[in-house]
Amino acid sequence: MVVFYGAKEGYALSEWEDGAMGESFRRKRSTSLALFRFVVTDGATETYAARQWVDLLIGSFMSPDRTGPANGHGAAGWPDIDRVSLSAWFRAMQEQWWAAAPAASDTIEQLKLNQGTLATFVGGQLVGLDTMSPRWEAAALGDSVLFHVRNAHLVDQVPPLRSADFDTTPEGVNTRPERLDRMSRELLLRDGSLAPGDTIFVATDAFAKWMITRLEARDEALWPRLSELDHPIVFDKLVAAERRAGTMKDDDVTLMRIRLLEQPPSTVLVCQ
Repeated sequence: MVVFYGAKEGYALSEWEDGAMGESFRRKRSTSLALFRFVVTDGATETYAARQWVDLLIGSFMSPDRTGPANGHGAAGWPDIDRVSLSAWFRAMQEQWWAAAPAASDTIEQLKLNQGTLATFVGGQLVGLDTMSPRWEAAALGDSVLFHVRNAHLVDQVPPLRSADFDTTPEGVNTRPERLDRMSRELLLRDGSLAPGDTIFVATDAFAKWMITRLEARDEALWPRLSELDHPIVFDKLVAAERRAGTMKDDDVTLMRIRLLEQPPSTVLVCQ
């Protein structure tokens, strides 16, 4: 897995308000790989303390031993990828947020706090990685998008958005308790089989819209181009060029790439 990301033009990287994380988990007392779990979120800039909300969601979704709603195995921790578990997790996240919400310093901030904080969400996992039938499972809410690619062709996309759909206000994981039922209804769940060489891409809205626009234009170079990205500088140049051309919105950008390999890579490049 690799994550490429950047802030809005003219902003420091520390002001990036998206979030992304992926990690492998092994079975207890075993060397077998149980699953690979991942999450990508996009905090709504105009909402209050979006970065803190993003951090809370990612930290909980990626922590099997953190206090949280009971999962499908009856233990407290991260949610399973199903509607019941994720709905219970949404509620638990809201309760944790309001129990420790950052204090508002003035009337305007208090108004924003009361209006709620929002983050789009794609969370999922790769399972069966130690078997002959690996699969991916994912949940999505809002306009961050997962793409499953095989042999440079799109196999599946969740949510199934078109480029025109990004001009509307997105759904997302909201801190307001009265939004819980709608969040649960709007949550999309999807899964699919995996084969060696398959790639999962997850992108937040600005980059996802650009990808979908290229797909709609039947750009056959899109998947090879994104598969060959090998350094943050190359990613930054791509984003800067598309922004200058007016083909990518000037917003925080995130692209997670997960590639399924038959054998571990012989070389790992670490960029600092």
